Amino acid sequence: MVSKVSVEQADSLIPGHDIPGQDIVRHDWGREEVEALFHIPFLDLMYRAQQIHRVFFDPNRIQLSTLLSIKTGACPEDCKYCPQSGRYHTGLKKEKLMQIDDVLERAKQAKANGATRFCMGAAWRSPSDNDLSRVIKMIRAVKALGMETCVTLGMLTPEQSRELAAAGLDYYNHNLDTSPEYYGDIITTRTFSDRLDTLANVQEAGINVCCGGILGMGETVRDRASMLRVLANLPEHPGSVPINLLVRVKGTPLGEAEELDPVEFIRTIAVARILMPRAHIRLSAGRRQMDELQHTLCFMAGANSLFLGEKLLVTPLPDSDQDMALFEKLGMKREEVEAEPLYYDAAAG
Repeated sequence: MVSKVSVEQADSLIPGHDIPGQDIVRHDWGREEVEALFHIPFLDLMYRAQQIHRVFFDPNRIQLSTLLSIKTGACPEDCKYCPQSGRYHTGLKKEKLMQIDDVLERAKQAKANGATRFCMGAAWRSPSDNDLSRVIKMIRAVKALGMETCVTLGMLTPEQSRELAAAGLDYYNHNLDTSPEYYGDIITTRTFSDRLDTLANVQEAGINVCCGGILGMGETVRDRASMLRVLANLPEHPGSVPINLLVRVKGTPLGEAEELDPVEFIRTIAVARILMPRAHIRLSAGRRQMDELQHTLCFMAGANSLFLGEKLLVTPLPDSDQDMALFEKLGMKREEVEAEPLYYDAAAG
C-alpha cells in the first residue's frame, strides 16, 4: 500500500538525491538521465531503488493478481513474441470468448488463492461493441466478489474507454512492449502512437493504467531506458508496471532469441522503481524461468507485485505453492484487497 507521504517529504528522505529542489516523483526525465541509471554500479542502483521503494511502500508486502485468457488465439496482429498471433504456427488451441459463469468461477478460485486483482485478457486487435458489452458483464460480476478488475482487450476508442469506466473497471492493461525506436522490429500491424492513443483514452476516462514491456527481445539497454522513459513521462504514471521476461515460444519469430542476462532484468526493475516510485512494479511473464534468488533480487530492486496462477494468458507460471513458500521464507505478506464488493444481479447482468 502506498504510504501517506508527500513528495517533498520523500525528497528529504532519500540520501544521495542530488537534484536540489526537484521531486523524486517526476514526469520530465531526460534520455541521458535514464540511460545513466542503467550504468550505475549494480549495488548502488539496488540501494537507491530500495530506499525509494521504502518511502512509498511496505517492503514486505506484495500485491497478487491473476490473469485469465477469456478469448484465446487467432489474433490478427503480428507481435513477434506472441503465440496467440494467427500468423504463427505454435500449436495453440483457439478458443472463443468464455461464458460469464466460467469466468466468475475462475475469479473465485483466484481470490481463494490470495489474488486481490483479477485480470481478463482477450486476443483482439480491438473489441467490437458486442464483445465489449459481454466483457462489461464480466467486470461487474468480478467486482461483486470484492476484487479489483483489470482487462486487456487491445486498442480502445474514447467511447469504449468511457463505457469501461462507467462499468467500474479499475485498471486497463495496454503494454508498450518496447521502445518507440525498436517497436517496428517487433510489431508492424499497429504503431507505437496507436498504443499511446489508447493509454490517453483510458486515462482521460478515469481508469488506472497498467502498462509495461517485455525484455529479452533483442533490444538494447538504450531501448529499455527509452521504454521506461516514455512511461515515466506520461501525465500520470501507470498504477501498475508489468515487466515481462520473454517466453520463447517455438513457432514465433522470437522463439530462438538469446536468453537475457538475469542481472540486466533486475537492473530494469530497479530503474522502473526509481522512475515511477508510486507504481506497483509487477513480475509478469517469464517467472517460470526465474529461480528463487532472482525473484528475491527483483523484490529487493523494488518489485512488489506479481501474477499468480497456472498461466499468464497462455504461458506457464510457477506453481502457486512455490510462490507462497518463497513469501514465507522471505517474511513477505500479501496486500489485502481494498475494493468494495458491489451488488451483482446475475439475471440483469
